[in-house]
Amino acid sequence: MSSTQDSGLPEPKFRRDDTEWRANLTPEEYHVLRQAGTERPHVGEYTNTETEGVYTCRGCGAELFRSSEKFESHCGWPSFFDPADSDAVILRPDNSLGMRRVEVLCSNCHSHLGHVFEGEGYPTPTDKRYCINSISLRLQSADGS
Repeated sequence: MSSTQDSGLPEPKFRRDDTEWRANLTPEEYHVLRQAGTERPHVGEYTNTETEGVYTCRGCGAELFRSSEKFESHCGWPSFFDPADSDAVILRPDNSLGMRRVEVLCSNCHSHLGHVFEGEGYPTPTDKRYCINSISLRLQSADGS
């Protein structure tokens, strides 16, 4: 992931240097959150969960999504039709891998979360699918467990 100085993004509110990120994340988490990797489909902890609660950024703890906006898209990753707050995420063009996509970043720490897709015909209020890596998230269940 390129630095925020050359990416055109505002400075993140939550910062760590690369050594701190590596010390606080597993190698798999680091690969996805800090190097814009993707976890394999259908293996993520939250892909099929229906637990009610709030999904936070694994990198910094910021609230990102709520279970009330999660839906089953059968794509292999947790899918949401909207973030918890419009300022919770940053969207930026991603033309990597020869595709045109829109990357989803945590607005608080600029960690890579996944991608958002539009116009796929899902019966949701926004017609958007925020396709998010489970490894980028932590679920705080509504019952506190």
